[in-house]
Amino acid sequence: MNIKQNLINIKSTLPVSITLVAVSKTKTLREIMEAYNAGQRVFGENKIQEMTDKYEQLPKDIQWHMIGHVQRNKVKYMAHFVNLIHGVDSFKLLSEINKQAQKHNRIINCLLQIKIASEDSKFGMTGNEASSILHSEEFSELKHIKVIGLMGMATFTNNQNQVKKEFLLLKNTFEELKQLKTAPDNYRDYQLHTISMGMSDDYLLAIDCGSTMIRVGSSIFGARNYS
Repeated sequence: MNIKQNLINIKSTLPVSITLVAVSKTKTLREIMEAYNAGQRVFGENKIQEMTDKYEQLPKDIQWHMIGHVQRNKVKYMAHFVNLIHGVDSFKLLSEINKQAQKHNRIINCLLQIKIASEDSKFGMTGNEASSILHSEEFSELKHIKVIGLMGMATFTNNQNQVKKEFLLLKNTFEELKQLKTAPDNYRDYQLHTISMGMSDDYLLAIDCGSTMIRVGSSIFGARNYS
């Protein structure tokens, strides 16, 4: 396994507009530094404690993305450094992120997670629920978060037609929310420009369907280390 060569190969297939998140969950500091030394600066973790431990030991110009399901009582542990939280699936979570960001005088970028998969195990809200949040007075009062787009996880299946359908659902939801945007002077503005979808097995399809950010782990680091 050559992490540097893997990164070169992947980046050679990506349009310049695509952000590559290297999914480093379960990977060692040495493996992450191999990717870092190859030029990678954006890394994604799905456990807050693991991400915090790595943040403390690795270069501070790394952008850390929280890509897993977030429990509200754990937000405080990453609020001082996390760059982007992908899986925001409720207003209560947005409110907690805002509360913890305020303590550090930061504005934390967030993606609303839309449920596009058929699997019950996947988290997320509907497009209508996301619209209700973005256009609510309560949302306008959150000064320490910024919703910059949407995130979705497709069904784990070999049926590419189904995956494509789910990716297009996220893209269409994104476009609808942008068109519905109303921002009176007394409302907090939001700028939707990021669609986070696509992983190692389907990121090229995701890009064809409108993704601007992909989350790639095994194609960079090899098979996941379970512990």
